[in-house]
Amino acid sequence: MKKTGFIAIVGRPNVGKSTLLNALLGEKIAIVSKKPQTTRNQIHGILTKDETQYVFVDTPGMLRKSFNRLGDYMVKSVNTAIGGVDAAYLVCDVTKKVSDTERSIADKLKKRKIPVILVINKTDLSNAAELAEAICEYSALADFHAVVPMSAINKRGVDILLEETDKFISEGDWLFDEDMITDQPERSLAAEIIREKLLRTLDEEIPHGTAVVIEGFKETSKLITINAEIYCEKASHKGIIIGKGGETLKKVGSYAREDLENFFGVKVNLQLWVRVKENWRDSAVNLANFGFSESDL
Repeated sequence: MKKTGFIAIVGRPNVGKSTLLNALLGEKIAIVSKKPQTTRNQIHGILTKDETQYVFVDTPGMLRKSFNRLGDYMVKSVNTAIGGVDAAYLVCDVTKKVSDTERSIADKLKKRKIPVILVINKTDLSNAAELAEAICEYSALADFHAVVPMSAINKRGVDILLEETDKFISEGDWLFDEDMITDQPERSLAAEIIREKLLRTLDEEIPHGTAVVIEGFKETSKLITINAEIYCEKASHKGIIIGKGGETLKKVGSYAREDLENFFGVKVNLQLWVRVKENWRDSAVNLANFGFSESDL
């Protein structure tokens, strides 16, 4: 008997939602970074295990306040994601105190009568007393179906989380092929991998003003050729992204190429260019051109 279910992964920025998604799938499809607000779009991860197909919806970190149109899009993306799921994971950081963001998310889920599993993440960074305190504080937010402490980065707690999730999975045909792990197009995956390397390589304020657009994607059995344009908001940022003698851009390209080759299983010829598009995060036209279309939500 086939079963299927949709599960939203929600929480404030930088609590490990994308790391959790990758741990659940056993493969990396969502970019991760120590910098907050890494995820911008909903990302669907698909896990088919025995007769059950789980469809996880990774969402941007919920913002208390949006400062531009991109932020508005991200908030709307979260609200849309929780609208049609069978259950949700509210992911919290054991090292952080309860914030208004968690209170707001818990209220939204309660109003929509969505079963919620509280995931206390990053337990590898805490001791038993700190974990107990966090469980007590976060559990007071709502009547959670279950509380699962885990370390997503170490893949500890994944089996327990899936066992609790099974209680909300219902009989129904699978929506995706058994061997699929995401419904993201290859171009989108490539763009996100490149953006992750920008987050890894650049200073704090610059990566959030960057977008990556794949202008060319040509695939053969032995080689994938990818032409990508990196957009930034200021001319001064362009120079920093490129670096002296192109050193920084070469480093981004090298890191990205390694991940791309691991994911696609063939050699990758990656070509990067840097363009300036001032204030693109506040332009509806530019956001749409870069793939942030509200009509898709």
